[in-house]
Amino acid sequence: MRRLLLLLAACLAAGAASAQERITVGSKRFTESYILGDILAQTARQAGAHAEHKPGLGSTAVVLEALKAGAIDVYPEYLGTIEQEILKLPAGSPPDTVQRELGKLGLAMGVPLGFSNGYALATTSRRANELKLRTLGDLRSHPELRIALSQEFIGRADGWPGLARRYSLPQRPTGIDHGVSYDALAAGRIDVTDIYTTDSKIAELGLVVLQDDAGYFPSYEAVLLYRADLPQRAPKAWARLRTLEGRIDTAKMIRMNGEAELRGRPFAAVAKDFVEGAGGAAPAAAKSSWRDRLFGDDLGRLTREHVSLVAISVGIAVLVGVPLGALAAARRRLNQGIFAIVGLLQTIPSLALLAALIPLLGRIGTVPAIVALSLYALLPIVRNTATGLDEVPAGLKQAGLALGMTPAQRWRYVDLPLALPVILAGIKTAAVLTVGTATIAAFIGAGGYGERIAQGLALNDGAMLLAGAIPSAALALVTQVVFELLERWVVRRGRAPA
Repeated sequence: MRRLLLLLAACLAAGAASAQERITVGSKRFTESYILGDILAQTARQAGAHAEHKPGLGSTAVVLEALKAGAIDVYPEYLGTIEQEILKLPAGSPPDTVQRELGKLGLAMGVPLGFSNGYALATTSRRANELKLRTLGDLRSHPELRIALSQEFIGRADGWPGLARRYSLPQRPTGIDHGVSYDALAAGRIDVTDIYTTDSKIAELGLVVLQDDAGYFPSYEAVLLYRADLPQRAPKAWARLRTLEGRIDTAKMIRMNGEAELRGRPFAAVAKDFVEGAGGAAPAAAKSSWRDRLFGDDLGRLTREHVSLVAISVGIAVLVGVPLGALAAARRRLNQGIFAIVGLLQTIPSLALLAALIPLLGRIGTVPAIVALSLYALLPIVRNTATGLDEVPAGLKQAGLALGMTPAQRWRYVDLPLALPVILAGIKTAAVLTVGTATIAAFIGAGGYGERIAQGLALNDGAMLLAGAIPSAALALVTQVVFELLERWVVRRGRAPA
């Protein structure tokens, strides 16, 4: 009877666990999106849901593909971005039209949060006074101005191309990461940059936001963009998320952004204060040094994730690359074609490849990251394998066959051992390169040291950047040393008498 009761309890617990609503929240790679993503996840947990936040998923293109593929269920977005960047509709399109077009993608929007965060261009008060800059139209008279814009704004449908046409602007902007643009502006290295109107540093630096006198920018009301079936799949969590409607005004959002950017508070802590209704401002967090960040509580987890990404990716690349290199060495007609294909893979920008893999694989995180890293690791392995096998003396190959070996036996006992040092050198190069490349995997939620680098870029936090870059560099050095020792052991073993 006791065993039956224990079995029944286990079955009930398993049933309860399986019945728990699950929801995955995404966010883009800037402060406000991080905070809103944490607010959504913590709010859903209040309804008893298992809510996971996948932070910093790169640009609109990446997070949108994750949503369409079902890798995430909801993320905070802005009406103008939905209309013009996602759906390519005119600004101010009727809500029914927007919902209908989203429905064709299996998506929907709703729950206006209560504030609008639009794009604008800003300059320093000194430069504005010198040149009498008050509106975007005033830029037309100053072609010498150094304009640096975020990469996304440069390419957006509602970004620079349309803005330059509307105002006939002659400048040619350069790209800059949004996280570092404010410091560049304050230091006088650039004259104008794009900003979000809820950025806390506008007031801190005393910037002048140029008026959109031609009414170019659409409304950027903050809303939730979600999969259309979310309310049915997670009704309790969705009901709880709907309570956020109208609760975040512009002043509150600016204040929360400032808590993270100016006072150094973690995104999750800022979100928790909002969700739990904590009144007043929290005590200012002391700015920790890069050493404190380096040895933070997450170092072990990030190291495990990064090492796993590198080890699995390089392992797959070896399994694919060595046979390809051997084929290239054995079949001269295929040689150039194989090298062209693996070489072409190196030219694809990493974020573009990751974004393309999300809809193909239907997920974000570890799987598409490993696929991308494996593809990037192929070139040195394929080339070195082919080179090593080509350098095996023809006389030794013929001797093996003369001794009665089959071609497969000769390849295993003669060609491969003699080519192994060169092959290992290629694998070493691939492994060291993959350690660095793996940091980009954080932009699709795969973890690793890139998490710290992405947050450091979003906050322009040098200490956080170093806390991600230093362990990555250290892991690359360790990888280099391990392969150097392995190469020496292989060489010594090859020279040892039988």
